[in-house]
Amino acid sequence: MTATIRSPKTRTLLLSVSIHDCRVETFRAGGPGGQNQNKRDTACRIHHDPSGAVGESRQYRTQLENKRAAFRRMAESAKFRVWLAKAGQSEADKRAEQEALQSYLRQTMTPTNIKVERMTNGRWEEIQDDAGGETT
Repeated sequence: MTATIRSPKTRTLLLSVSIHDCRVETFRAGGPGGQNQNKRDTACRIHHDPSGAVGESRQYRTQLENKRAAFRRMAESAKFRVWLAKAGQSEADKRAEQEALQSYLRQTMTPTNIKVERMTNGRWEEIQDDAGGETT
């Protein structure tokens, strides 16, 4: 189970949070409900430390169902949504910056702008490009 944010224009995955990014606690649910609830650690609490969001569930009989419900509650919390928006924005800014740099490099690193030389007998001399023409 993951919580994701996607860029609206390019539809690419910007950020993904999984259960492995969280701290998981299991404990006994307690209260009325019988022997299964009192003897087994079926309740679950999930902490997402970067955002400070916490989700907890103790309503189901199995730990797996409670873990899913706790993750869902953590992902739907206000703290997590605020963190996700900020993290997604910073990731989008990084990608835009990287794309701008790549575009600049493509424009400036054309064969006409590059001069390739090698040292032969103590002197620098130009070498030919792969197409067989000489560089200027």
